[in-house]
Amino acid sequence: MTAKPSISFENLKVAFASKSDAELRRMHLVFAMLNNKFVADLGIVLTKIGFALHLPIKGIMRQTMFGHFCGGETIAECTKAAQDLAKYGVLSTLDYSVEGEGDEASYDQSCAEILKTIDKAENQSSLPFAVFKVTGLGDFRIMVKVQAGEKLSEEESLAFERLKNRFDQLCNAAFQKNIKILVDAEESWFQDVIDTMTYEAMEKYNRESCIVYNTYQMYRHEMLARLKAAEKVAKTKGYFLGAKLVRGAYMEKEAERAEEMGYPNPIQPNKSATDRDYNLGVQFCIENDIYLVSGSHNEESNRLVVELMEKHGIARDSERIYFAQLYGMSDNISFNLAKEGYKVLKYLPYGPVEKVMPYLMRRASENSSIAGQSSREFSMIKKEIERRKGSE
Repeated sequence: MTAKPSISFENLKVAFASKSDAELRRMHLVFAMLNNKFVADLGIVLTKIGFALHLPIKGIMRQTMFGHFCGGETIAECTKAAQDLAKYGVLSTLDYSVEGEGDEASYDQSCAEILKTIDKAENQSSLPFAVFKVTGLGDFRIMVKVQAGEKLSEEESLAFERLKNRFDQLCNAAFQKNIKILVDAEESWFQDVIDTMTYEAMEKYNRESCIVYNTYQMYRHEMLARLKAAEKVAKTKGYFLGAKLVRGAYMEKEAERAEEMGYPNPIQPNKSATDRDYNLGVQFCIENDIYLVSGSHNEESNRLVVELMEKHGIARDSERIYFAQLYGMSDNISFNLAKEGYKVLKYLPYGPVEKVMPYLMRRASENSSIAGQSSREFSMIKKEIERRKGSE
């Protein structure tokens, strides 16, 4: 019987090697706040009020939430963070996290900024991926109408064409510069439209290598079947399928809308069903030559990918498999995997502090609602602070 490959996520010296004592203390403060739902919720409200009243809270945000979860305000600042991660073998993707303001000028600006991240990634081995949200490129309400089969006005049709053109512009730029590009998943009521555009881009750009990746939220109960259907189509049409698997990010919103509008909730009945389908999804990807980005903060899922790679003879540094985590989270997973030679990707969000607030508010809310994850992060940080004191 072949021994399972040993990967430990317990080595905190490796996990926090990139953090100074001061940075570790900041992490302790951030997760202490997130670990208390009342404090986290209060912080969200006070931050919103502070920005609405133009109070001087930007410096505080840079020293706390923003400084911890974001790479910086600009590409230059973010590149510095990416270079720091690369010293430990951890790769990055620059994630422009400013949400569109609902007008064509802001969509053009978002597209131009993401093009800059693709330009920046060219010839930089530490930046193998670019990433974007389609709602940064056009009006989501038009996509909702398209998915529902509603007729668009002439103005809406033109706006939808502009959205599709921006989408193709980004995928084409990534193709030209040989940079992989991740299309983020969004809400179910317009995700089909995003899927259609993504598969069209794959058919164009994924002929010789895997450039474009779709994202699959495995907390949707039909997602495993969708992944399998996508693999069949890719095989038939002769292009590489790129799949980023995540558990999901819009659970409460999905459940509320389903109840409001009287359709079945698309979310799995419980977390164990999500975990099961996530693990079956990564297994399906690895067994069917799909290019996989495993976007998980779950130690067991990461361990499973390691075991499956070993079982199927896939090299640790294979371009086919990347592990991905968010900047500022699960460093015990990211840094220990990187130290063992696996390809690890950190999402590095960036943008002006005040404009990245919606992203940060979601991050705070998600962390406080996933008490187990937040508590585990907090516990590890405390242990590392104690370890360092003990070794002085």
